Amino acid sequence: MYERILVRYGDLTLKGKNKKVFIDKVNSLVREKVNNPRVKYEKNHDRLYILLNGENHDEIIKGLDKVSGLSSYSLVSKSERDIESIKANALLAVESEIKDKVVTFKVESKRSDKQYPIQSPEITKIIAGYVLKNTSMLVVDVHNPELVLNIEVRHDAAFVYCKKIKGMGGFPVGVAGKGLLMLSGGIDSPVAGFLSMKQGIEIEGIHFESTPLTSIESAQKVIDLTEKLAVYAPHSRIKIHMVPFMELHTALLNHIPEAYNITIMRRMMYRIAERIALKNGCKVLLNGESVGQVASQTLQSMSVINEVVNMPVIRPLATYDKLDIIAISKKIECFKISIKPFEDCCTVYVPKRPATAPRLEACIRYEEAFDFDSLVDKTVEETKTITINTKEHLDLTMLGLVVSEVI
Repeated sequence: MYERILVRYGDLTLKGKNKKVFIDKVNSLVREKVNNPRVKYEKNHDRLYILLNGENHDEIIKGLDKVSGLSSYSLVSKSERDIESIKANALLAVESEIKDKVVTFKVESKRSDKQYPIQSPEITKIIAGYVLKNTSMLVVDVHNPELVLNIEVRHDAAFVYCKKIKGMGGFPVGVAGKGLLMLSGGIDSPVAGFLSMKQGIEIEGIHFESTPLTSIESAQKVIDLTEKLAVYAPHSRIKIHMVPFMELHTALLNHIPEAYNITIMRRMMYRIAERIALKNGCKVLLNGESVGQVASQTLQSMSVINEVVNMPVIRPLATYDKLDIIAISKKIECFKISIKPFEDCCTVYVPKRPATAPRLEACIRYEEAFDFDSLVDKTVEETKTITINTKEHLDLTMLGLVVSEVI
């Protein structure tokens, strides 16, 4: 019975002079992710209507679920503004939602057109009475109903709907500029990437691979995780910069005291990441660090590691609980990939007693023990870039390649 989907923008409508830019961007993303030439679009200043033209609404909603910047959406029936038409459509909407059990419900009415002759409380009373009279499976509960029947009377028509489906929220990906995501094969960094995109940041990834010190499967995890993130990206593709870290990694293992190995490894990664970011127009570094989760994520460690870069570092998960991170990881279909037992270079040689409060002067002294600058230069120069998209799966194992050989 529903012939359209009502799409709400939420916070985008508060953007003042920039509102049009934000709304045009999110409308473009909607068309891209829905990707159905048969549906039509009706734009309004604070909402968008998608006319289904007989298309499967579940498939359209799957596309909307991949669009950041949307507050919510509802399956909607458009009605004439006279009360008899509204009553008829309201009854059809309720009947489409209830099954063979008693359901508690209430009616909420909104009269956007204040010239409409019937006020909102009276609309609610009339519609509720009519629906109750013509169904046998409804019980009124105005405090905690299982079903809410919404009536909106606007200047051009009346709209009837029963559910608000929560959207991603945030802002359309890309409006905030671009960031470089330090992407491991673990649980946290893909979630950080998703949350960054949700707030309007277009991402590129960077991964430090150390084959053969680490397995090619650990690099494949990163490719697979990037594919999952790409469904939310513009054009469903994300670039990932694969950094050949083995030589620098080996030098660290040979020259740096075990307790400081992870701290200085991270300092090297930040140096490299900043240079890759600047070369590719990224304004910030992004990572999956959460305060106190591991030794390199204490406030002291973060401060010492951050010291090597001038670019802002954003940590979307800084205050997140691990269970909350896991919940998001499952929602974006990354969790099963992330928990595959293949270790990256940050986890394969974890010190028994890592420094949790590393001193900056100690880091500088240890780094002076070897020529890391030339190794960093070489590593940046040999970094390869791969474009990951959702249409073509890249399987490094089947190709029989180590990542550093992929162009």
